[in-house]
Formats: sequence, C-alpha cells, structure tokens
Amino acid sequence: MNGVRVLLIDDEGGYTDALAKRLDRRGLSVATAGGGAQALEIMGQRSFDVILLDIKMAGMDGIKTLSAIKRQHPEVEVVMLTAHADTDIVISSLAMGAFDYLMKPADVEELVRKIEDAAMKKRSNSK
Repeated sequence: MNGVRVLLIDDEGGYTDALAKRLDRRGLSVATAGGGAQALEIMGQRSFDVILLDIKMAGMDGIKTLSAIKRQHPEVEVVMLTAHADTDIVISSLAMGAFDYLMKPADVEELVRKIEDAAMKKRSNSK
C-alpha cells in the first residue's frame, strides 16, 4: 500500500530514524516526531493516515498524546508501540481509540501489515 502517510512518534532518536528508513523503503511516506507536543504541532500542518506512537516517552507520554490526537484528529488510526508489557496501559489505550498495539522491537513486516490494516480502516471510515 504505497503512499500511506505515517507519523512515527518516539523519543528514542536512533530507533525512530532506523524504523523510519525501513518503512520508507517499503513505500510508506514517513515523518517523525521526538515527542507528543512536537507530533501535535506536525499534525496541525500535515495529515496522516496512521500514527505509530510509543507509550513510554519523556514529557508527554503516549497515553496523553493518544488522548490529544483522538480529540483533535479522531479520523486518524493509531498503533501503539511499547517495550513494556503493561496490560492496563494497553487496554486503556485501546479503550481510548487506538487501533492496535505491538511490542518493541516490532517485526517490520508485521508492523507494515498493521499499518496497512489501519490505513484501510481509516479510508473505509472516510467514505
């Protein structure tokens, strides 16, 4: 699914850069943000199909960022990424409208499939 617009939000710069390059090579249009506040600023200027959002970040964490995204951009689908298997946080994020979640480091092919599924859901809801 070429051309899917993805915003990757994570405060681990090395991980973000590496994952963005891998997704870009698979035909996705990827932008990055180093945290929730920066992501919301970027989302005010550009639209995205799917957001990849780390749960544990310094400053504005993933749950607060998810809440703000869903308030301001309810049509966008959000896939949560976490290195910490905290069931309560995952359940909370799904209840708040996250599309799904994956454990970090996520298998890139599985992540691409999840992004494609989320993008198809967004597009079908937009019709």
